[in-house]
Amino acid sequence: MTEPQITEPQAAEAQAAEERTAAQETSRTAMVFPGMGPFRFTDVGEFLLTNPHARRRLAIADEVVGYSVFDRYRQSDAEEEAQYAAHTQIAFLTICLALADWAEETLGERPELCAGPSFGQRAAVTYAGSLPFEETVRLTAELARCEEEYFRQEHQEAVTHCVIHTPEELLQEALAELDAEGEWHDVSGYIDRGFYLVSLREPVLDRFKKRIGELGGYNMYTMWPPVHAPAFGALRRKAEEVLATFEVTDPKLPVVADQNGELLTGADGVRTMLLDTFDHPIRWPDMVETMREQGITRVCIAGPDNLFGRVNRTVDNFEVVAIDARKAMRPRVRQRSARRARR
Repeated sequence: MTEPQITEPQAAEAQAAEERTAAQETSRTAMVFPGMGPFRFTDVGEFLLTNPHARRRLAIADEVVGYSVFDRYRQSDAEEEAQYAAHTQIAFLTICLALADWAEETLGERPELCAGPSFGQRAAVTYAGSLPFEETVRLTAELARCEEEYFRQEHQEAVTHCVIHTPEELLQEALAELDAEGEWHDVSGYIDRGFYLVSLREPVLDRFKKRIGELGGYNMYTMWPPVHAPAFGALRRKAEEVLATFEVTDPKLPVVADQNGELLTGADGVRTMLLDTFDHPIRWPDMVETMREQGITRVCIAGPDNLFGRVNRTVDNFEVVAIDARKAMRPRVRQRSARRARR
């Protein structure tokens, strides 16, 4: 019987796959789950609907929360107030973990450790085995309600704003001006050189953004509910009551804490990280340094990401592999095709 003919593009794709496999065997990989920024249903809807890993995880999530996460996310996609709603968070969690599943099965990824800055820590602790997926879905839904209740009563005007191209001394100048006016603020995230998350009151946001622009910086997006601010200690205490009803176990894969870069191998450390996220700023440079110390040379960013996989701190230190829905939806040539092509 005549062997099927392999086209040049197919052979090239198969050869590239073999080269990736060879590179993986000589490198150390971390699976990184990104923080949750704005993402659209149109970018991930088909993946959620058709990918077997996503469908399996969505079925579990639906059973936990008692509604169709897919339908609710699709219906509310255009609503700004639903951008960080519980069902949107659960959809994001599902996408990230399903993409990691796909990367293991299709790309043969076998990470040495995992990390998850900001909301990404939820996926990281699940991937590492400290919490079953269904429990993480339940935790996400309950913490979303907890945050909504807290910000309905406390820090009602607070938001978290992202600034880039703003050297630290210039950021401190802008913050000192807020201090002079008696305005509250907290630095909620250290992402890269000149790249910060700042929590402050929404009524002064426009003035702050204008000042950042005058200093030569650039304003990105603004988040509500606000995150990672030291002023939110009472929210952390509320979250501690919620987390007390969950059994966090030792991770099977080391997890890098997003507040200080500590390498976590026990349940207590994972639990502390999950609580610290409410009142400690995230420090991506510390996470990068820990991964470097552990010999990591490549990072797989599993999930919708326009931030952590692109900043200089990441690309200057690692080979970055974006594991996103568009990549997962592309047909792939199996390695046996390459073997046939060489006969």
